[in-house]
Amino acid sequence: MLALPPVAPQVGWHTDVRLPRDHYVRLDANDYSVDPAVIGRKVSVTADLDTVTVRLGEKVVAAHQRCWARHQTLTDPAHRATARALAATAARPAAPAADDGVEQRDLGAYDRHFGLTEVA
Repeated sequence: MLALPPVAPQVGWHTDVRLPRDHYVRLDANDYSVDPAVIGRKVSVTADLDTVTVRLGEKVVAAHQRCWARHQTLTDPAHRATARALAATAARPAAPAADDGVEQRDLGAYDRHFGLTEVA
């Protein structure tokens, strides 16, 4: 028998990625959902034979059982609910700003100045 190598062999899979807007990471042709609150942040994705784990620093933001089928999308119900809440918040129009003391000019004055409307 040979002696063990001085450095332990790598077991599993690891990468660091920036989480895209669709809040999924891809591993072996499958997409795994991640908490949408970390969209745009760099996350660490690790996988072994049984699990896929996504971390933001030390915090686990996604943990899925690994799927060996191809072209699957695995979504955690909590991630879906968070994504819908964030989408609803983004779709809501912003509240009008309070009176900040900035004068609002009558834009019809320009039309009148350039003769685009009849002066009454």
